[in-house]
Amino acid sequence: MYEIENVLRDYAWGSTTAIAALLGRPESGGPEAELWIGAHPDSPSTAHVPEDGSRTALDALIKSDPEHFLGADSVARFGPRLPFLAKILAAAQPLSLQVHPSLEQARAGFARENAEGTAPDSPQRNYRDDNHKPEMILALTPIEALCGFRPAAATRDILRQVQDAVQDAGTPSGDARTGDTSGTEGATLVAALMDDLDGDEGSALRRAFERLISGGDEVAAATSQVVAALIARGSLEPYAAELGTVISLNEKYPGDPGVLISLLLNRISLQPGESVYLPAGNVHAYLHGLGVEVMASSDNVLRGGLTPKHIDVPELLRTIDFRPVAVPMLSAEKTVLDQEIFRPPFSEFQLQRIELAHGGGPVPLAQSGAAVVVVVAGSIYLDSPKGDLRLDRGGSAFLAAAEAPVNVHLASDSTGPALAFAVTTGL
Repeated sequence: MYEIENVLRDYAWGSTTAIAALLGRPESGGPEAELWIGAHPDSPSTAHVPEDGSRTALDALIKSDPEHFLGADSVARFGPRLPFLAKILAAAQPLSLQVHPSLEQARAGFARENAEGTAPDSPQRNYRDDNHKPEMILALTPIEALCGFRPAAATRDILRQVQDAVQDAGTPSGDARTGDTSGTEGATLVAALMDDLDGDEGSALRRAFERLISGGDEVAAATSQVVAALIARGSLEPYAAELGTVISLNEKYPGDPGVLISLLLNRISLQPGESVYLPAGNVHAYLHGLGVEVMASSDNVLRGGLTPKHIDVPELLRTIDFRPVAVPMLSAEKTVLDQEIFRPPFSEFQLQRIELAHGGGPVPLAQSGAAVVVVVAGSIYLDSPKGDLRLDRGGSAFLAAAEAPVNVHLASDSTGPALAFAVTTGL
């Protein structure tokens, strides 16, 4: 077992307080968006080697003996790399609208961009590696998010209210008698979207999305008019969450196509303990909140709005799954060993929530291959036939496949109950 130190990513959308408060450590003074826990080569955790007191990057440690650290089954399935990446994610502002490719798309795209000579760090690059990135998030605080397309008919219902608001507001400028139609872009765009959303679901949603993502200055101007009309109307019921999101997104990204694209997507609110999973092709964006995020070990992201970064519209349209979906909620399973496990339909990872109280017994670690553990409350110790390791709040560890079986105990001097999360493969 190896205690590890993890890399904090300071993206501008990150909270300045949430991760520090969760882990019980001082704030850095800047945004703290993601704590990466794993062996992704962009930001690998650092392992403390107990034998000699040295420190080494976790990806390098794993490469030194993949079968020992990952297990033969994992190496055969995923190759000689840790197949998952865990994160603590803290969003104080909306992330970009994004979608992740399938494994086949990632392999083909990565090979194509390499053959074209696109630099690995180029802002025009879509594929940073050859892996897909299915993911899940478990809410630690309320999380607000956009997730997958809602049925086209439901979006048409919302757009009818937008249409009413735009009509009530009138045209802020322009004169129909002279042919000057400035100020009518909002009404025109909403009417066009209503027409787009009529017919076959997948084709309808694709038409509406493509109109918005490719609309340029016309969509920007229309978005500004729509937002002004919604603000002027005041009451947004019965779609206060959806239309309020349009207004708040436009404050951060005025005129961005993602502002109105948000109306095509499921608007969700997760309560602490609730979870969703996100397969390839699912358009999503976290808007606010703190959670444990787990994904296949990849950094492949195609963006679709709410960002100043590169948007490759043709590649984005090839990647998105335009079928409407119910919100992909993920409930925990309770095993006969009293393990609380979230199992998404991906073989790269599963997440275990471990809660320990004084007077209770240990909980077996669900481990299939390698595992990582992070403690967010109290103190625990990990016990295996090969040794043990104490972790206090904010501490984390990497466990080799060869270390199993491991039991998780509450430390006798823990100041209160303990809460930890463990990630292993889903094999």
